[in-house]
Amino acid sequence: MILLLGATGYIGHAFQTELTRRGQRFVALSRSEVDYTKFQSLYDYLKSSRPDFIVNAAGYTGKPNVDACEAAKADTLQGNTLFPQVLAHACAALDIPFGHVSSGCIFAGAWIDYGNGWVVEKDMTKPEFVAIAKHSPEKIRGFDETMTPNFSFRDEPCSFYSGTKALGEEAIKDVGQNFIWRLRIPFDEFDNPRNYLSKIQRYAKVYNNFNSLSHRGDFVNACLDCWFQKVPFGTYNVTNPGYVSTADVSEMIKEILKPEREFEFWKSDAEFYTTGAVTARSNCIMDSSKLINVGIIIRPVIAALQTSLNNWKSE
Repeated sequence: MILLLGATGYIGHAFQTELTRRGQRFVALSRSEVDYTKFQSLYDYLKSSRPDFIVNAAGYTGKPNVDACEAAKADTLQGNTLFPQVLAHACAALDIPFGHVSSGCIFAGAWIDYGNGWVVEKDMTKPEFVAIAKHSPEKIRGFDETMTPNFSFRDEPCSFYSGTKALGEEAIKDVGQNFIWRLRIPFDEFDNPRNYLSKIQRYAKVYNNFNSLSHRGDFVNACLDCWFQKVPFGTYNVTNPGYVSTADVSEMIKEILKPEREFEFWKSDAEFYTTGAVTARSNCIMDSSKLINVGIIIRPVIAALQTSLNNWKSE
């Protein structure tokens, strides 16, 4: 039996749907049934139910975006750092493996070769970065799982949300048998306030930058395959291979969905952070080759975007 935590959330609901589709026996536990944020309550429940594996899709993201986490720091810290630690130690005590949904938002920028070797560039809006991304993409590579987060409390500035997600990884990394699955800007064909494609269509102004993305269904399938295919425990960047700019995605939306609007972009970071955002945003490119090298199949980001838009279902 698989125990699913956070089943009512955007990612948790997708886990619930896929587990059902696969015919897997699972329990979607709610906090109203058991306050699993408390160690003793969780330990007692796990000891009596003895799940084979636990999927933790619970966490605090803030609504409508991470700006809300700046005003709810206690809840953000509890959901993204303290609870994963509680879960990890309860699982370790009972020898129960688990998977934890983390985030690629703990990184900023990408590795780039400007001509003098590889360096980390946090500002991907620089004209020289944009030019290389357009004409020489082989000179850009993403962060892999061996690299230390550079958008965290240990490498500021960062958002409070990203800081707590990075600390959450630190808290569980070497505790018991676990997967840390890094999600990055989820999307799919279903219109939803949490869907990246929905957000772009609804923003009055769009912020342009480069990013790796995770198709929600592809992400959930890859995470479950990690368990069912018995790949080595550890951290995995679960993103669709490749990267895109928001401008590129906007063009795809225009070509496929033909919305009755033109997309307006923030003129600069200065304008965006003055009037469009409260806290710093993570924009980053991730390397998902570790996932692919252990045999987990995940399609390229452009293919996933095209399929989602071609099958778009409005609310």
